[in-house]
Amino acid sequence: MTGTPVRTLLLWCPDWPVLAAEIIDGVPATGPVAVLHANRVVACSERARAEGVRRGLRKREAQGRCPQLTVVDHDPGRDARAFEPVVAAVEELAAGVEVVRPGACALAARGPSRYFGGEEAAAERIIEHVAQTCAVESQAGIADGVFAAGLAARSGRVVAPGDTPAFLAALPVEALGRPALADLLRRLGVRTLGDFAALPAGDVLARFGFDGALAHRLAAGRDHRALAVRRPPADLTVTADHDEPIDRVDAAAFAARALAERLHERLAAHGLACTRLGIEAVTAHGQELHRVWRHDGLLTAAAIADRVRWQLDGWLSGGTSRSGARPARPTSGIIRLRLVPDGVLARAGLQPGLWGETGEERERAHRALSRVQGILGPEAVVTAVLGGGRSPGDQVRLVPWGDERLPARPGGPSLPARPGEPPLPAGPAGGLARSGRAAPTPPWPGRLPPPAPAVVLPTPLLATVHDAAGEPVVVSARLQVSAPPVRLAVGTARPVEIVGWAGPWPVDERWWAPAEARRRARFQVCLADGAALLLAVEAGQWLVEAIYD
Repeated sequence: MTGTPVRTLLLWCPDWPVLAAEIIDGVPATGPVAVLHANRVVACSERARAEGVRRGLRKREAQGRCPQLTVVDHDPGRDARAFEPVVAAVEELAAGVEVVRPGACALAARGPSRYFGGEEAAAERIIEHVAQTCAVESQAGIADGVFAAGLAARSGRVVAPGDTPAFLAALPVEALGRPALADLLRRLGVRTLGDFAALPAGDVLARFGFDGALAHRLAAGRDHRALAVRRPPADLTVTADHDEPIDRVDAAAFAARALAERLHERLAAHGLACTRLGIEAVTAHGQELHRVWRHDGLLTAAAIADRVRWQLDGWLSGGTSRSGARPARPTSGIIRLRLVPDGVLARAGLQPGLWGETGEERERAHRALSRVQGILGPEAVVTAVLGGGRSPGDQVRLVPWGDERLPARPGGPSLPARPGEPPLPAGPAGGLARSGRAAPTPPWPGRLPPPAPAVVLPTPLLATVHDAAGEPVVVSARLQVSAPPVRLAVGTARPVEIVGWAGPWPVDERWWAPAEARRRARFQVCLADGAALLLAVEAGQWLVEAIYD
């Protein structure tokens, strides 16, 4: 790599994980706050540092130094989400911004310095704009290369062109951000970046490897890596303002089609397709309405227009739910309509059916169900999704039509075997399964064996089970059945003879959380009248949970 390092301006927000926790989760950053990862402090607030909390401390030691310390788990996603407005604010003044990490972004200093009349003026202007726009304090540093600019930002310095090697030479080796390498260098007597840079490059590569050679170049001020400039996301939102408020469905349908065609053309220009559409409306009285529509395939211009029309029809005319309640209509007509493509993907990522699209029948069903949702709300039409769990009721989750079909618990209804091996069992029939204990076979030990029941009762029915002597059948803590079950009475109905039974299948769930702990045993029984039931006994009470065909 040859050439001269690029003059770089780096904006640094101190203690960013702490600020992100305040922005997203409302944790006050003015108090003693520490962000932990792997039980160690990775960031702390100024108040916490005043109490002796430092990065790298274990949680117990940090709390010992500051008993009133507020502990927050490290969340890189939260840090990135909170930092996005800061990057957008910088992009309002300068182009070509690279996000180094959440809390730090860099850009070439040449353009802003020429526009604002110098490097210091550019840094001050960007810091001021971020403070006014995002209410975030930051510091800026300018030097030759991203690495030196980041160190200069710690003290708010502007290193003159050509002075970067001298600036780096006096810094300790810990500034490299490689703790293991810094510890080894100190034990070898190399204490500053200048001492490290003075070592022969070939010897450094032979002794410390490629990463050590890269650190050696950074220590010498030879940071020739070009900025990985991010491209600002394209604004795909379309908006239409209306002078006359729209209060009729036919006028809303006309406006929806025109706006849908604009959105479809804008998406097509970027090679994108919409899979999740946000519809926003503002009335003349300032009332804001919002609804999100999902789709499992390509949303064409006609499909977008239909969904917008259905939604506007539902808002303007309202509908009657099964309970007889009518949704509140807007207090006035709509003056602004906005379509937001909330979920997009490349057109090449959409796979149509083998003979074209998904089919006319499927599309007709989807349009009808979506129409019902537009009138009654997204929760009015639901479909079942199978997932993991030990009981039939835990394995089924009802999701609104069009939403992502994700199970409530991980693990599908069956566990396939490897080729040439028999299917894995669903769990031991007589062994106690704890949901917090790792099992080598299935992900849900203690799961009921097939077949699955046909009907899962929303509310289990109270029942009693007796033996041949007429005594209640009980299950001990050691899972011992007091006697074979002979008769079953559901509620106040007459007892029915039990002609066959299997079990118990015990389960002890969430035993580590006393408030959520649940311990029960399940039985499958066949009755003389031909019925087959799934029974459970919990805290001494028998319950009917499901019915088999």
